[in-house]
Amino acid sequence: MSLSEVQIDRKALIHNVRALRSLIAKGTAVVAVVKGNAYGHGLAEVVPVLEPEVIGFQVDDIEELRILRRFTSKRALVLGYVAQNDIEEAISLNSELAIYDLERLPMLISAGRKLGAKPKLHLKIDALLGRQGVVPDGLPKMVEALREADGVEVVAAYAHFANIEDTTDLGHAAAQMRVFEDCLNYLARQGFSEIGRHMSATSGLMTVENGNDLVRLGIGMYGMYPSESLAQRHSSLQLDPVMRWVTHLAQVKDLPAGHPVGYGLTYITPEAMRVGIVPQGYSDGYDRGLSSNGEVLVHGERCPVLGRVAMNMFTVDLSRVPDAKVEDEVVLLGKQGKARIAAEELAAKIGTINYEVTARVSSLLARRCV
Repeated sequence: MSLSEVQIDRKALIHNVRALRSLIAKGTAVVAVVKGNAYGHGLAEVVPVLEPEVIGFQVDDIEELRILRRFTSKRALVLGYVAQNDIEEAISLNSELAIYDLERLPMLISAGRKLGAKPKLHLKIDALLGRQGVVPDGLPKMVEALREADGVEVVAAYAHFANIEDTTDLGHAAAQMRVFEDCLNYLARQGFSEIGRHMSATSGLMTVENGNDLVRLGIGMYGMYPSESLAQRHSSLQLDPVMRWVTHLAQVKDLPAGHPVGYGLTYITPEAMRVGIVPQGYSDGYDRGLSSNGEVLVHGERCPVLGRVAMNMFTVDLSRVPDAKVEDEVVLLGKQGKARIAAEELAAKIGTINYEVTARVSSLLARRCV
């Protein structure tokens, strides 16, 4: 047992994928998004559990692709940036790469010819998002270049929704879908009628998914909803959070009244208090914004954070658990007994989203499937 570790609930992970399948049209492929170290859950731990459940995986870059290939030979979509010097390796690892501008096409063709392979490409359409991708006005030049390039295979076109999970106004999403459809129709007229299409991640699946042949399943797979409104709308799915972040008390001691706690003297004990030292900090992903703001679980009770969260440790109030002792379990995220600290709770305290809470948990922490 590691003093501090991230525990991955394999049953919850499988349950979530299967529950979300109820929203997916029959025949639609599911790709598991495991970028960002599987949203912080651990790519190496998550992929073997999910491999029987999905047709492939999506990662962001060459580093993630290298790790992915240790655990699966299934389809690997690399939809982020791959440096020119790494394109050849990415192709040799049998990945499917994003193409989003004309400058990258010659690099892909050259690397493919050198390897005697035909790179498989996903054409990214910038459908009113303003990030990576070909804007519609630039599509004719891209299509002309792709038609002349006999050394690549366009397997799909895709886009991303911009504003769909936390709004009741789906006007922009509808506009994005119209742009995407117009681009797909243009591609079909230019000889690309057989390529695949994908636009939805979890939020799209829960709102407007229609007519795509692939879904990129991300946040929901890890037991988290894209927003509170979608959590309420799809509560029947009973998605179960996969991550449990635990450590153990490194010290238990009594402090007198008037004693400072932590850097900056931001907390002074108002009375004699029993406190515990938790050996995690902002370098591990426990946000400094949780200083005198967060809570952890000890013996199933909520224990407030006292003073500032430091790089490697912070202090908690053990008044509710006076019998706590050194090396008792501390839960930073997840369940202990009947109590739970959710990623959404931590996100609200530090002004961010649940995605960021789990994605920022240090990759140096041990991960273990339970």
